[in-house]
Amino acid sequence: MQIKHLPTLFEPARPVLQKIETAGYEAYFVGGCVRDTILGDPIHDIDIATSAYPSEIKAIFKRTVDTGIQHGTVMILDHGTGYETTTFRTESGYQDYRRPDKVTFVRSLKDDLKRRDFTINALAMKEDGTVIDLFNGLSDLQNQIIKAVGNPEERFHEDALRMMRAVRFASKLDFNIEDATLKGITDNGELLTKIAIERIEVEFSKLLLGLNPPKGLQYFIDTNLYQYCPNLINYKGALQKLADAHNWSIIKNKQQAWSVLIYALQLTDRGQITSFMKQWKLPNDLINHAQKVIKLVDKIKQDDVDNLALFEAGMAAVKSAVIVAKFFGWPHHDLVDQFDRLPIQDSHQLAVNGGNLIQQAGIKPGPELGKIIARLQRMVVNGQLPNNTEVLIQTAKRIIEKG
Repeated sequence: MQIKHLPTLFEPARPVLQKIETAGYEAYFVGGCVRDTILGDPIHDIDIATSAYPSEIKAIFKRTVDTGIQHGTVMILDHGTGYETTTFRTESGYQDYRRPDKVTFVRSLKDDLKRRDFTINALAMKEDGTVIDLFNGLSDLQNQIIKAVGNPEERFHEDALRMMRAVRFASKLDFNIEDATLKGITDNGELLTKIAIERIEVEFSKLLLGLNPPKGLQYFIDTNLYQYCPNLINYKGALQKLADAHNWSIIKNKQQAWSVLIYALQLTDRGQITSFMKQWKLPNDLINHAQKVIKLVDKIKQDDVDNLALFEAGMAAVKSAVIVAKFFGWPHHDLVDQFDRLPIQDSHQLAVNGGNLIQQAGIKPGPELGKIIARLQRMVVNGQLPNNTEVLIQTAKRIIEKG
C-alpha cells in the first residue's frame, strides 16, 4: 500500500529519512502517525525509527541532542524542526510491568515492530508513503479490530498500561477488541496496580473523550479493569449507567468529562470530590472546577439557580454545568446568558476593595473587612446595590454603624 498524498506534517521530515537512507540505513515513520494517516484522522506528531545506531545518526547529522540515548533516541536538529529518531530495538526483562530492564539495538524492522502493543500501531511507512505491514495491521484497521501483536499476555506483562490503551483505543476509534486480546486484559487486569496513577489517568481521560466512550467504558467494566483503578471498585453500577448513556457527543473537554463522572458517582460533597480526584492525581484547578460544577448542577436539578450561584461558579463552571445537566437530561434555562447579564462576573469587578474601605470607610484590616466585602459583593450580584464606589462605601459605613 502506498499513500500518495501525505499530510503536510510529514513534509519537513521527509528529508531526514532520505538522508538516513542515502547513508545506507533504513528509516520509517512508525506508530500512531501512520495509523491515523491511513484512517484519515488528524496527526499531531510523528515518530521515526531507523536501523542506524545512535552513533551513526550523530555521524550523519551535524546537530543532534541525546534525548534518550539509553533507549536509542536522538533528536535531529539539522532541518529547523527537531525530530526524535529511535534505533530499532528489542526489549526484555520487564520487572516493573512498564519499562524494560534491557534494551538491545538491532537492524531488523520486524524485530522492532513485534515489540509494539497492537497490530494497528505496528505499521511503518517509508518517506514516499509506502506502508510496511508485517503483522496484518492494515487488515485489522479495515476490520476495525484492536489486536495485540503476538501473544497478548506477553504484551501486557511487558507493559500493563497497554490494557488501558486497548480500552482507550476502543473508545477513540470505535473499534472492537479481538477476543484473545480481550481475554488477556481480563486475565491480567491486576497488573494495572503496578502502573503509576498518572499514566492510567491519561488513558482514562482519553477514553472519556473518544469517538465512542460507551464502548470503551463497557470494555473497562467487562474486563474488570475498573476494579484496579483508584476508588472505582464499588461503582460498577454507576459506570454501567455511563456506558449505557447515548449523548456523550456533547462532552467536549476533560473538565466536562470528569464532572459527568463525578456526578454519576454521586460524589456531591466537596471533601468527597477532593479525595476521589486526588487519588487520581488530578490537578487542583480541575478539582476546583468539578466542585463548582457539581454544586451548580445540584441547583439546576432543583431548579434553584440564582445570580449568586452563577457568580460563585464562574463562567467556565457554568458552561460545564449546563453540559452536565443536559447529559443527565435535566431541563435548564439559558444560564450562560443569565451569567452574561450579571452586574459583576468576578470579585475583581467590584467597585471597591479593601484599600478603599480602610481609607474611606474607616474599616480596620481583619476578618470583618473580608465579611463586609463579601456582603457588598452579594448585594451587587443580587441587584440590591449598584456597582458604584460611593454607594458601596456608604453602605459599608452603615453596616459598621449597625454592628
